[in-house]
Amino acid sequence: QVQLVESGGGLVQAGASLRLSCAASGRTYSINAMAWFRQAPGKEREFVAAISGSGTITRYADSVKGRFTISRDNAKNTLYLQMNSLKPEDTAVYYCAASRGGLLTTSPRPYDYWGQGTQVTVSS
Repeated sequence: QVQLVESGGGLVQAGASLRLSCAASGRTYSINAMAWFRQAPGKEREFVAAISGSGTITRYADSVKGRFTISRDNAKNTLYLQMNSLKPEDTAVYYCAASRGGLLTTSPRPYDYWGQGTQVTVSS
């Protein structure tokens, strides 16, 4: 099994930055692609960004492209999401996800492991 624990969320004003982290433990050797999803109240979970196992390939939702950067440190078994120029519409619970497969899919279904989420609130 793999355990994922997110951290770094908080309450910020519009235009500010936050950096989320996701620490993986357990059978981390089984992890390949990783991603961030988010879910706002009353809405479905939506894709934010994904990264390949090597960290060389990334994929972003159009809504965050140019503002958010996904990265990973495999030596530390940690995934990151640098969020700049935050907007009120970025308010959501942010989830880390990991897959045994290599596809950078935008659907949550192929991801095998999930963290419990960290709240990000952006005030206007």
